[in-house]
This record gives sequence, C-alpha cells and structure tokens, in this order.
Amino acid sequence: MGLPSPKTVTRLLDELSGGRRDALDALLPLVYSELHRRAASYLHRERPEHTLQPTALVHEAYLRLVDQRNVQWQNRAHFFGIAAQAMRRILVDHARRHRRVKRGGGMNVSLDDADMPVSERPIDLLALDEALERLAHRDPQQARVVELRFFGGLSVEETADVLACSPSTVKREWAMARAWLHLQIQRAPS
Repeated sequence: MGLPSPKTVTRLLDELSGGRRDALDALLPLVYSELHRRAASYLHRERPEHTLQPTALVHEAYLRLVDQRNVQWQNRAHFFGIAAQAMRRILVDHARRHRRVKRGGGMNVSLDDADMPVSERPIDLLALDEALERLAHRDPQQARVVELRFFGGLSVEETADVLACSPSTVKREWAMARAWLHLQIQRAPS
C-alpha cells in the first residue's frame, strides 16, 4: 500500500483541528503504517534488549498527538514533525526509567541515520537528549532538524517541508548539528 495523499491527510488534520473527532477514525489508518515504519527504524538502532516495541511507541505517540488541544495542524509533514517530538519524549522517558532501574545503565543509540556509517560508537540516549537541549538554546533550528531527522525519521525533503526551508539548508544544519552533538557527547562525563 502506498503513502496516502498528503492532501487527504492534511484535510483530515484540518477537520480534527476543527473539532471533528470522527476525522480521527479516518486518519489513523492513513498515518499508522508510516508512524510504525519510523518507530521500527528508530528502535532498530537501540540496544538489542530494548523492551519498547515499535507498536507500543506508535500507540503512545499517536495518543499524545491526537489528544493535543489547540494544535492547528498545517499539513502531513507538520503532523509527522510533531510525532517526532512525541517519540523523542517517550523514548527519553523510557530511557530514564530504565536507567533508574539499572542504576546508571543507559540506552545507547547511534546519532547517525541510515544514510550514515553504522560503525560509529553508539551514544547514550539521555546524553543525546541533554546535548540536544543545550543545542536548542544555542541554535533552535539545528535542534529541530536533529529532532525531525533522528527521532522522527523524516527525510531531508520532509524536514525542509516542516521547517519551510530548502533541503540544502537542512543538509547543512544536520551536518553542523551532528558534529556539535558528537563533540558535546564525547565531552560529557560518563
């Protein structure tokens, strides 16, 4: 099954923003497989014994997304951008709970996505989150690019659409943000 028309998803999001809760029933089948694909892709980079499954991540993120009040959904890309934020929060909360249980155990992930070498040393998800918070104060757009690309699994083009900028800007911001984050995480105390 191919991706649904962005216009169809945007129309349903507009209806949902306008208070039509029945639009939710039509929206879920259109976005579920894409959310699941992105969650599975992200969780594939997690530690092997990770207990959160893609389906659970999608369900929790979706519930957070549709439960939001006063969100004026702009389009499909905006929806998936907000989904990236929700997935990030869920994964970081999960990592914090896991760390508390294991007393100092972290969740290691790779900052690099599928188009980057996978041989790089994985990083601690909580260290990444802390560094990303610092980056957001320093350069909010770079932090948003990382959030959309890394946590949301958005392509360069989708990220550009969400941020209303060019793909070349996204590529440049992604490269600079990744370099800065790697440096910050390497400097962080273990």
